[in-house]
Amino acid sequence: MRLTLCVVGRLRAGPERDLIDDYLLRFDRTGRALGLGPIDVREVEDRKGGGMAAEAVLLEKALPNGAAVIALDERGKIKSSPDFASDVARFRDDGRSDLTFIIGGADGIEPSLRAKCDASLSFGKMVWPHMLMRVMLAEQLYRAASILAGAPYHRA
Repeated sequence: MRLTLCVVGRLRAGPERDLIDDYLLRFDRTGRALGLGPIDVREVEDRKGGGMAAEAVLLEKALPNGAAVIALDERGKIKSSPDFASDVARFRDDGRSDLTFIIGGADGIEPSLRAKCDASLSFGKMVWPHMLMRVMLAEQLYRAASILAGAPYHRA
């Protein structure tokens, strides 16, 4: 199952980029044997200042056809890492060929786009910067692959 991160904003070189690249590489190494991956990152940027509505149009265009879509949103469901891993495995085992995660810009994800998603996921009640969310999602995807592989990375 291919995974796609559709995200608002362009990530430049720096510590966030280094962390994301590291976790995505780890995911690729662990996930391939599990039928997970590769991960494609699709960055969109509204240069005209149209806000959430314009970002939603760009995000929708970036979505792979037929993909299951999960929005990262503060109003989403809070899950444990093992539950998240189970969800990823369920999408794979249900025959989905693509699983996509969307991360909005500074103002979040436009409500009509959120409503079209298959699920909404929160990483807690706090609001996180969208660039930091990429790091956190990349780490959780690697953690999910590690859990599914039975590797010792995740300790509860």
